[in-house]
Amino acid sequence: MSTKAGTVIIGAGQAGLSCAAELRRRKYEGPVTLIGAEPALPYQRPPLSKAYLAGELPVERLWLKPEAFYPASDITCLTNARVTAIDREARQVVLADGARLAFENCVIATGGEARIPPIPGANLPGVDVLRTFAEADHLSAALEGAKSLAVIGAGYIGLEVAASARKRGLEVVVLEAAERPMARTASPILGGWFGAVHRGYGVDLRVSTPVAAILDKGGKAAGVRLADGEEIPTDTILLAAGLALNTGLAEAAGLECADGIIVDMACRTSDGDIYACGDVARFSSALYGRSVRLESVQNAIEQGKAVAAAILGEDVAYDPVPWFWSDQYELKLQIAGLIDGADMAVRRGDPEMGNFAVFHLKDSRIIACEAVNAAPEYMAAQKLIRSGKTVDPDALRNLDVAMRELLA
Repeated sequence: MSTKAGTVIIGAGQAGLSCAAELRRRKYEGPVTLIGAEPALPYQRPPLSKAYLAGELPVERLWLKPEAFYPASDITCLTNARVTAIDREARQVVLADGARLAFENCVIATGGEARIPPIPGANLPGVDVLRTFAEADHLSAALEGAKSLAVIGAGYIGLEVAASARKRGLEVVVLEAAERPMARTASPILGGWFGAVHRGYGVDLRVSTPVAAILDKGGKAAGVRLADGEEIPTDTILLAAGLALNTGLAEAAGLECADGIIVDMACRTSDGDIYACGDVARFSSALYGRSVRLESVQNAIEQGKAVAAAILGEDVAYDPVPWFWSDQYELKLQIAGLIDGADMAVRRGDPEMGNFAVFHLKDSRIIACEAVNAAPEYMAAQKLIRSGKTVDPDALRNLDVAMRELLA
């Protein structure tokens, strides 16, 4: 390992790897060190709750790059390595084994961990979470010998796992405290529609249903107790309660944080030599006129590239059109933009046919689009959001008006 100060990237997920690879693509000459806390080389997270859990994707397909890529690209990739501190004064990253790595630039791409809600019994054996490769394997093994699954939380992960478990033949109950599925990320129209889809596939999906406790039988989880006292026995339980951000290193180093690590348009933290990217970074979006933090693969990849460009001295103004996706059963949900702030929703297509889009407008301009098996609408929406062009709602809902006409 080189002792020369270069770029040290903390976090070997999609954002960290994207930054490392982009530095080398742009002919960065200094040492590049990528530090990952997990034993595995960088891998894709999205398939963990979908194709991989359903047994439809072999493990080899998870790796983001083959093992030979790292030495060939002169990237030192440390796996199973935990960073305990960022020494800003010495310009060093401190590892758990006491080693210190000097840096000229440090990149924090630490993402987050599965959040454990404050439910009694949440730490019992038989209760799973899903964020990492190892957690996916553990959950898959638990489902292999199970007949029933209870999912606490009806966000993307919870619903994707529910769909995967139904494919495996398990009885599934999904328990959501909010009044609809995907309440934090999707519109009432879409959340309600996906709830109906899951019920159609045999999922017992309950909303406005808080869980009071996880039942303990002989030191192992045996079911859940709802707030109204009802008890639901089940073989295994998944907590799908969102992300707990890994901002501890940044906070301990005195960097500005507020629901994420605060960065400027060039992805710099409050220390000009330290950058942040991916799920953990919060930046000001000129497009939406507010501070945002995005949990998506697209953001991780593009923001990692933006950091690399900034390190190399380029002018960077990171301000993407956000996009997200989810695969559930035979449905592909693609979301462009952010819904908050819309004053009108326009539906295009027929939900009964299984392919439609919901456009969210503000002052006659599209700010977001939720598309179900509707790629043309999704692709056009990305361009319309960026352009800020006004659209006629009647033309938008009229299937006889092609999306390309609205772009013209």
